[in-house]
Amino acid sequence: MTNKPLIYFLCTGNSCRSQIADGFLKALGSDKYEVKSAGLEAHGLNPRAVQVMNEAGVDISTHTSDVIDPEILNRADYVITLCGHADEHCPVISNPNVVKWHWGFDDPAKATGTGEEVMDKFREVRDSIKNRIEQFLKEGK
Repeated sequence: MTNKPLIYFLCTGNSCRSQIADGFLKALGSDKYEVKSAGLEAHGLNPRAVQVMNEAGVDISTHTSDVIDPEILNRADYVITLCGHADEHCPVISNPNVVKWHWGFDDPAKATGTGEEVMDKFREVRDSIKNRIEQFLKEGK
């Protein structure tokens, strides 16, 4: 058990965006926060997300794709949804002190085009999430 605030990143499938956010916050702020991520469903860890995070120097290859755990959800200090579907369908949070935010990002897994165009979308979303994590660490919001 830790005394660090718990941040719970939520997405639809816990395969890309929430995994990227989880990886960056652990890499950049694990001294300040306990970090977990989950999805409304578990779609498996997207190999492209692993690849673009490796390019950024963060290894998420051992992460697992998990379904939202009500116990973690209700002890979280921050619940941050990363897609509209998760924001709209997030389970009821019984903790009245939780801070709930929605940081919307495009789903890179839905990108189309050549392999390189799809990877570019993953990189774009990765960089946007990293910038948002850095802003949160600097400003606390």
